[in-house]
Amino acid sequence: MKVKETPLKDCYIIEPTIFEDDRGYFFEKFNEKKFEELTGMNGHFVQDNISKSSYGVVRGLHLQKGEHAQAKLVSCLEGSVWDVAVDLREDSPTFGQWVGIELTAENKLQLYIPRGFGHGFSVLSETAVFAYKCDNFYDKDSEGSVKFNDQELGIDWKVDEKDMILSEKDRNAPTFKEKNF
Repeated sequence: MKVKETPLKDCYIIEPTIFEDDRGYFFEKFNEKKFEELTGMNGHFVQDNISKSSYGVVRGLHLQKGEHAQAKLVSCLEGSVWDVAVDLREDSPTFGQWVGIELTAENKLQLYIPRGFGHGFSVLSETAVFAYKCDNFYDKDSEGSVKFNDQELGIDWKVDEKDMILSEKDRNAPTFKEKNF
């Protein structure tokens, strides 16, 4: 496993070591001990979620607030997504900045998103199956969100807005300035 820093504090790209031969391949998707040694972050996850979406779907930007804040380790199991993390920690030197990375079933990369970040993704392939490992349990009353196309953040979702498929909740999320985080 290799860990690469992103421009955002505490947000990491995880690249697995893949062993391939005539039978196919094998890799360790996650190892708590190695993860903690390489990042210094807590690697104990308590909830796994899977979503399946079609081309143009944009999910986000979402987060859990307060005592229900969640760090996430995300990956794409089928297809391809453009994954986005936004630092919403007001005391962070990278507050209000975002990073995007293409996660695919082929590249097997994962993105670690610490607590206090907003997260979202857009589907670039016909369909995509997306996996989230979370270090805290979901709590409906602790949901936070930021509008996907917020002018101040200026996120490039790699999908034309006319092709985007969004929930009403995501389409009507508060702006970055409204601070629902």
